[in-house]
Amino acid sequence: MEDFFGLFIGFVAVVMVFSIPLTAIWTTHLRKMQSMKSKVIKDEIELEKLRYDNFLLETEKMRLELQNKQASLLEMSADPLVVELQKRPKAETKAL
Repeated sequence: MEDFFGLFIGFVAVVMVFSIPLTAIWTTHLRKMQSMKSKVIKDEIELEKLRYDNFLLETEKMRLELQNKQASLLEMSADPLVVELQKRPKAETKAL
């Protein structure tokens, strides 16, 4: 029985000695993984900002193209109502 306790104490001592470096290695690994995840998230946020800016630019471009097409269609129109609206002053047409 005494031999068993001596073996057990020796085993516990060995485990405790090797557990400190293993714990340090594990925590270092976890820190590196968190750092990598943080960099990935920052990159994703930057990408989303670029996508949003691109969306705004494309939307503005399409709005301008639509306005140009509407203006060109109104200029070419032979409809009497459209012709009458074009003859009115701008202040009058804004009130309508």
